[in-house]
Amino acid sequence: MAIGAALFLYGGNGNAAGAAPVLQDWPHVDSAVRPDPGIEARAARILAGMSLAEKIGQMTQPEIKAITPDEVRSYHIGSVLNGGGSWPAMNKHATVADWLALADAYHQASMSAAVKNPIPVIWGTDAVHGHNNVVGATLFPHNIGLGAAHDPQLVEKIGHATAQATRATGIDWAFAPTLAVAQNLRWGRSYESFSSDPAVVHDYAASYIRGLQGDLRGDGTVVATAKHFIGDGATDMGRDQGNALVTRAEMINVHGQGYYGAIGSGVQTVMASFNSWDDVEGGVDYGKMHGAQALLTGALKDKMGFDGFVVSDWNGIAQVPGCSNASCPQAINAGIDMVMVPEDWKAFIANTIAQVEAGTIPMARIDDAVTRILRVKLRAGLFDRKPSDGRYAGKADALVHRELAREAVRESLVLLKNERKALPLKRGQRVLVVGKSADSFTNQTGGWTLTWQGTDNASADYLNADTVLTGLRDALGADHVTFDATGTANPGKFDVVVAVIGETPYAETNGDIIGSDTMAHSRRHPEDLAVLKAAAAHGKPVVTVFMSGRPLYSNDLINLSDAFVAAWLPGSEGGGVADALVAAKGFDFRGRLSFSWPGVACPAPENRPDAKRPPLFARGYGLTYAKPVAVPKLGESHVDACGPATSLPIFSTNDAAPFQLQVEAAGATQAVGASLNDTLEWPKARPAIRVATTQINTQQDAKSVTWLAPARVLARSVGPNNLNALAFADGGLQFDVVVQKAPTSPVLLGMGSGKVSGSVDIAPQLLAAGIGKKVTINVSLRCFGNQKVDVGAVDVPFSVSAQAPFAAAFTRIAVVAGAARQANAIDCAPAPAP
Repeated sequence: MAIGAALFLYGGNGNAAGAAPVLQDWPHVDSAVRPDPGIEARAARILAGMSLAEKIGQMTQPEIKAITPDEVRSYHIGSVLNGGGSWPAMNKHATVADWLALADAYHQASMSAAVKNPIPVIWGTDAVHGHNNVVGATLFPHNIGLGAAHDPQLVEKIGHATAQATRATGIDWAFAPTLAVAQNLRWGRSYESFSSDPAVVHDYAASYIRGLQGDLRGDGTVVATAKHFIGDGATDMGRDQGNALVTRAEMINVHGQGYYGAIGSGVQTVMASFNSWDDVEGGVDYGKMHGAQALLTGALKDKMGFDGFVVSDWNGIAQVPGCSNASCPQAINAGIDMVMVPEDWKAFIANTIAQVEAGTIPMARIDDAVTRILRVKLRAGLFDRKPSDGRYAGKADALVHRELAREAVRESLVLLKNERKALPLKRGQRVLVVGKSADSFTNQTGGWTLTWQGTDNASADYLNADTVLTGLRDALGADHVTFDATGTANPGKFDVVVAVIGETPYAETNGDIIGSDTMAHSRRHPEDLAVLKAAAAHGKPVVTVFMSGRPLYSNDLINLSDAFVAAWLPGSEGGGVADALVAAKGFDFRGRLSFSWPGVACPAPENRPDAKRPPLFARGYGLTYAKPVAVPKLGESHVDACGPATSLPIFSTNDAAPFQLQVEAAGATQAVGASLNDTLEWPKARPAIRVATTQINTQQDAKSVTWLAPARVLARSVGPNNLNALAFADGGLQFDVVVQKAPTSPVLLGMGSGKVSGSVDIAPQLLAAGIGKKVTINVSLRCFGNQKVDVGAVDVPFSVSAQAPFAAAFTRIAVVAGAARQANAIDCAPAPAP
């Protein structure tokens, strides 16, 4: 069945959501980019003249921190990428000229290779809300905000602007857009999804691709990516990289919609997803997407007719059973054409060549992959130009699209409540602005901004940008606007209070809300509740601007507010928020929810509605000045949990609240901090311990700790944590570790409650693991309870004390139910009586 870019609608409960028929199988989609016999013939000629080493080089994508232009030439590399928080020479403030020079250097190296037919390298980047890795580039609202705008034409314009900015730096490939149809807002990537409505995602996919790619060969166009195939927004409990437990019909009709729109618009690359899919009802467990041949080849390429190439995600092949970062014939045989192998690319090339020579990977599969890569490069005109060709190349002003971004902010805002005529604000009013996010670029722009997590940034890193506070001062007059972040000023002296609050930056797994925790915003950010209570205490109208990467349970905050605006993550143009708030600007609210807004602290997923847990505001809700609707006082839930405790996260990529990772030596303690790029040595005068960021499972997820003298690394909270429920559930301290330098003395894994601590020597387990191999350590909570640690009042849940020589990387540190039952667990149970 050929459907072009047509939409097939399906409701998650099995009922049709529109007049179109429900799809029974993956449909064939007619692409806007038609096969070109001339391109096909040229690709075949190039392929015929390539050696096996050249072919595998084309299938390899290292990170720019790990490869030089000379190595691109020597190894015939097909692509490079820069991850979040990676810049030319690791200079965050690299200029457009710096980016372009490096792009030209890689291109020149690829085209000067001593081969019959040199092939240009293609550089990929996560330009997911503008060219967000580059200082000075306009930052558009994240996808969840764009979804609320319900404006496909606007999205197409944003795609085009992003392409121009990307080409200004010499980069030809954007890893965007994300086409997840997110169903559970616990997912830390919910803000990368346009909507839980597949129809919105379908239409936005088609428009965004048109904006990014244009005709593929014009100035200011880039190769686009549809990601992450497939089901990343369908995982159980919203776990990032988790398991989608949906039916085949739901996957095809809901989560496939974005790909039908993207392929119809001619998207040239598709990125495989980290998640797994187990169709329990159909009795088919597809496993990890990177190894799912039935989907990457059978569904995407054969049935849907996608003729571009499939790229893996960051070290995604390593999650396929039996694979590693440097070796995965299963993924290539499944249909991965280009492998994103950021650091271990040399070993990957050597291993893959050997696997082809041994017949593990058929040469026909390699030839198909390379043909697809060549086809895309030829279609995009990469053989005909270098990065510095073109009217946008090297031009800083091509990064800047402020008016378009400001329009997008205005359209994305959703007015949820407006009582007592709190809005619009009027000139002449005395306005008190409070809240941590009013003058915060980091909270306003969110994750995937200059760095991967959107952290490690300062105000000086945001050029060509305005905060909400600046926008309000410009609109109302600076002399009429007073700012007090914590709300300690007396609101009685003002006519109205504007509170700008919300989430703080995160990306991917770091933003997940575990299934046992509530979705209450105040649970994670009590400072926002405190600010609103102070603001409302004097009876003056309170306007709340809520910045978040998803709808969250916030009845308590809404009750304290006369007006409540969902502003999402608006990006660099805070003035767009002020445009909608101030009467003199003449704008009204247009945004409508693209996800439902939870009415209880433990909401049901969007695709599994529960009448006992209804949403507060349905998808599509949004007020305007012209059509106000009263919102009564809301009931407030004070539940502490949404189910039995399954885990207590401590650290993975960054600290998990309320814990802080610290180092301690010679009686002095220092927080490790949120930086993913800096190296900490402590104490400064005479370092005993060194901490740097590295990777074990995913990008920058681990801390590499080197002991130079006796010292310890630990996680600490200000108050105690009750782990009794986890202890009753056979809980244990669990973490992933990779030994980098073997210990020669005890390595004490500890836990503490106040002044009492207990420890276990894990050196035998570390020595058994060997150098460079990941092992998961599980230690029963009994080990610490037996040493008088109060498991009901733990303030140090993780501590490793050691001395030189020893070095290891740690991540995914948590207290986990059932960890004590793992086969390799250190149990510490008393020996049975004779």
